[in-house]
Amino acid sequence: MAAPMVKVAMAVRAYSSGVHGAIWKLGSLNHVAIAVPEMEAARAFYRDMLGGRVSEAVPLPEHGVSTAFVELGNTKLELLEPLGDRSPILGFLRKNSQGGIHHICIEVDHLAQAVEQLRVRRVRTLSPEPQIGAHGKPVIFLHPKDCGGVLVELEEA
Repeated sequence: MAAPMVKVAMAVRAYSSGVHGAIWKLGSLNHVAIAVPEMEAARAFYRDMLGGRVSEAVPLPEHGVSTAFVELGNTKLELLEPLGDRSPILGFLRKNSQGGIHHICIEVDHLAQAVEQLRVRRVRTLSPEPQIGAHGKPVIFLHPKDCGGVLVELEEA
């Protein structure tokens, strides 16, 4: 008896790309950042329960956080724990005491040009100038109200 024929609907999607006149290009997803109330518990979960490769926690006092990274092959998770009373993560954790997804980080090939062009298009940044991020590269955060409710970090590739 022959196997029954199964019709599979193949979705055809059209993708648009590029910003007209842009001299910069959006790159890969660098990481998804997760705010955590307790770094060692979060590291243990991703390492011991899920079997992930988890870095040591590194304090970044200039950013008010400690970070650890979970390697995922094609991207990373960045675990963020508040460091100090003025940490930008504290407000998020007050609203989400268990923690949760805080932001996404996307690489761009020319950060300064990207910021300039985004500002012309009225996309606000959370700081006037890029800062050096956890990977030692320039980064800047885009205002979530201008990005569909998502806090977006752009990192120089």
